[in-house]
Amino acid sequence: MVTRRRFCAQAAGATAGLLVAGGATGRAATAQAGRAVRRREVVVGGRRVKTIDVHAHCEIEGIRQMMGGTATTNHSLLIGPDRLREMDAQGIDVEVLSINPFWYGVDRDVAGRLITAQNRELATRCAAYPDRLVGLATVALQHPDLAAAQLEEAVTQLGLRGVSIGASANGEDLASNRFDPFWAKAEELGAPIFLHPQGVTDVVVSAAGRQELQSRLQGNGVLGNVIGNPLATTIALSRLIFEGTLDRFPRLKICAAHGGGYLPSYADRSDHGCLTFPEQCTKTLKKRPTEYLKQLYFDSLVFSGEALRHLVAVCGIGQIVLGTDHPFPWTSTAVDHVLGTSGLSNADRAAILGGNAARLLKIP
Repeated sequence: MVTRRRFCAQAAGATAGLLVAGGATGRAATAQAGRAVRRREVVVGGRRVKTIDVHAHCEIEGIRQMMGGTATTNHSLLIGPDRLREMDAQGIDVEVLSINPFWYGVDRDVAGRLITAQNRELATRCAAYPDRLVGLATVALQHPDLAAAQLEEAVTQLGLRGVSIGASANGEDLASNRFDPFWAKAEELGAPIFLHPQGVTDVVVSAAGRQELQSRLQGNGVLGNVIGNPLATTIALSRLIFEGTLDRFPRLKICAAHGGGYLPSYADRSDHGCLTFPEQCTKTLKKRPTEYLKQLYFDSLVFSGEALRHLVAVCGIGQIVLGTDHPFPWTSTAVDHVLGTSGLSNADRAAILGGNAARLLKIP
């Protein structure tokens, strides 16, 4: 737990670094403008379409140091001209920037100061490229009432377009009633919520006749990410459905990364669980579980045309948005993935590439 004393000892220097970096960003943009890569223009059915990537990561320099950590080592996460050149090469007109939470374990005072600095600097960086970048707020979800206030400031005062959250908060399930103040504020503001997992690494296994927590996703194959991330999203969405969160807050606009994990791929099983084992279902939902998928949003990062076609069939064309996971190199062909998927009309492709996200995030 990061304490207030430790935070205050580091905050002044870190904040000064943020201010210097912020000014440098604008100067760098001006200096590099003449060397920009020619932007790939995406055309669907003879018509130029604006492409909007809802799944793009970034970090703000200095924030990890404010928690006592080390500086960001992945410089591709930083916001600047290099990012715009990469967007141009991939045919991405607008990136919706989010920051994966690493602050869910800090105390209330530290969380308040950290999120304030981070959101304000993110808004400043996006304002330097107003036609290319928009930002999603960060919140201290471990303190739900504080998170609600942070979201309101970010959306109403800083111009951020929504909020990004993890698939759990410090190991606590998002369907807990404790988070209702946050959900209520997001619904009141109409703020889109981008849900991105941090993986599932600990599971209960039997060892020497006892139950204990240990990781079964270590070893070869990056399983903590490859399996853990989509599994975490699947669990989070399923809990929000079955624990009644989406019934209590039916106007929430939640967008799940990585195509919603495994849930859309095997959604019909959710409809049959309570029919098969009614004694294990103590809460009555207002709809069939699969119907809730029609009110959620999902990014297109599912790698194959058949997977994207199935995602559209299950969730609806209006619920799918473009996602790249930039700057992580899962794929540099997210646009071509949509363009090349069979069975989609030109209107479908235009909707996924940018139309749906523009409506959701109120991007002109």
